[in-house]
Amino acid sequence: MKIAAPKGTRDILPGEVAAWQYVEQVFAEICGRFGYQEIRIPTFEQTGLFQRGVGDTTDIVQKEMYTFEDKGGRSMSLRPEGTAGVVRSFLENGMASWPSPVRLFYNITAFRYENVQKGRYREFHQFGCEAFGAAGPVIDAELISLLQLYFQTLGLSHTSLHINSIGCPVCRKSYLEILKEFLQPHLDRLCANCRERFVKNPLRIIDCKEADCRSITREAPAQLDHLCSDCQEHFQGLCANLDSLGLDYIVDRKIVRGLDYYTRTVFEFISENVGTQGTICGGGRYDGLVAAIGGPPTPGIGFALGVERLLMELAAQQVQLPQPAPPTVYLAVTGSTGQQAAGLCFALRRTGVRAQTDLLDRSLKAQMKHAGKSGAQFVLVLGPDEQATGAVQLRSLLRENVTASVRLADLPDLLYRLQDRPAAEQDKIIDDYASALAIQRE
Repeated sequence: MKIAAPKGTRDILPGEVAAWQYVEQVFAEICGRFGYQEIRIPTFEQTGLFQRGVGDTTDIVQKEMYTFEDKGGRSMSLRPEGTAGVVRSFLENGMASWPSPVRLFYNITAFRYENVQKGRYREFHQFGCEAFGAAGPVIDAELISLLQLYFQTLGLSHTSLHINSIGCPVCRKSYLEILKEFLQPHLDRLCANCRERFVKNPLRIIDCKEADCRSITREAPAQLDHLCSDCQEHFQGLCANLDSLGLDYIVDRKIVRGLDYYTRTVFEFISENVGTQGTICGGGRYDGLVAAIGGPPTPGIGFALGVERLLMELAAQQVQLPQPAPPTVYLAVTGSTGQQAAGLCFALRRTGVRAQTDLLDRSLKAQMKHAGKSGAQFVLVLGPDEQATGAVQLRSLLRENVTASVRLADLPDLLYRLQDRPAAEQDKIIDDYASALAIQRE
């Protein structure tokens, strides 16, 4: 049997990791500016949490969750998203008593058994934010502005913000009757999933991607036109706050999101690039979710951002992301100086220098070839002569005729100052060192 990664999973190789780390670090930094604190939640939870939190009628709970029985006979599920687990933690750890609003962010892997396609996996990564305790539209706009600033900082463009309101349980109940009345004559044309949704959750039919269903719902009545006065006021407040922040948006009556817990504000950032059109991230308000999971009525809002989808979009827009940092110096070894080279390498690393040396007893020629392939900026040869004199020749691998005679004792400090500097600055540092050394010798 051939052992391979399970379908829908992938390895993130060393050459890719620097880009992942960068988008993670920028996200954490932007969240910190807005007062969001990181939370880390379990990879699996009791299945009942997702049934109550995500919704029994959702495709996620009915078809996509990885559910298993543990050795104690309890039903557990790998998390298919982050919000339900964060809400459970909010309640279990008494965060309702913290100063409001409670702002949390996370960086997780999640799991759904769904069709594998470009940018969509069965194990995937999400960034997300959740805020509890603020009911007004100001925090809705603030959360959206966090995403806008994050994309701007990354250099991501050609995205559009789409917003909608799907009302509250009061006005949604009457709207669903209107929607079902509209859909009833078209039931036989709906896909099998939507015929099932018609009974369990007709709002999800608006979100269906099947061509026949889309052609039917194109003329369907919209929840936005059937809001109660409180929900109308909330949506108008959201638009006013986005206007005051200078954020462009599109009112999109077809956005309903795929999870049962959403109320009022829902939003998506959508790519406008040919070939990568689609939702980059989405979120909304969930004022009834905390109570549904067993807590006191608590307003909440959040979003989830697919990291694979984000990186795919950044690549499509040719945004330059960090690459793995190469070694600053490679220590080539001749004779029996391997032990001293290992000690020197450790001293360099302790100073903060990225250093490599030969560990395979290769010839000097092979070592120099390996040094070039490693991407090292500098190379030095440490042999019996250098050991005896206490000095080495430091040579640039990136530019010709850049060399310096360096005392072994001075190497850690000199290389630390050379590391990651522009070429002109490196030349000056080397020249200054050579001049100072010449004066000392006089």
